[in-house]
Amino acid sequence: MRKMKFIGLIGSNAAKSYNRMLMQYMQRQFSAQVEIELAEIKAIPLFDEDQIEHAPQCVLDLAKKIEAADGIIIATPEYDHAIPAALKSTLEWLSSAAHPFKGKPVMIVGASYGNQGTAKAQENLRMILNSPGLEAYVLPGNEFLMGYAQDKFDQNGKLHAPKCEQFLTECFNNFISYVQCISHKTQQVSV
Repeated sequence: MRKMKFIGLIGSNAAKSYNRMLMQYMQRQFSAQVEIELAEIKAIPLFDEDQIEHAPQCVLDLAKKIEAADGIIIATPEYDHAIPAALKSTLEWLSSAAHPFKGKPVMIVGASYGNQGTAKAQENLRMILNSPGLEAYVLPGNEFLMGYAQDKFDQNGKLHAPKCEQFLTECFNNFISYVQCISHKTQQVSV
């Protein structure tokens, strides 16, 4: 049986990001189950509606990776109760110049300095991913919100919070089942 491939979209363009650390940790931790290719958004320019027909190559390349993947994991920080502008801009490109999220299973995770994790940003992102042009299938119920991220990773990027690690594993296994379910239903419809 073929190993599933996920794209881990890092929703921050900051050089030091706990969301990048979270995605790197997930890439290592779940490597026996799936392949997770990390995708950065730093090179993607600010969305420009006048340039949709001439979208930057980095946008088109990211769209191809998303289209080819079995599922997407988005790690988002929270800035002022919403996702970062860089992530929003990336999603605007992907909902206009291409439509790789349509019908694609998505898991949202997030890490932040505060005690509420990324609750508001994840709510914001779920709403965006449901919009026309994106139309993603977001994993319901499994909201992995890592608060006080600065205390949860060691200097090597290893998660050292057992309850947090256990819940992340539970959410991730639920996402794998969700991807399989959606893939099965998609195959039934196309037959």
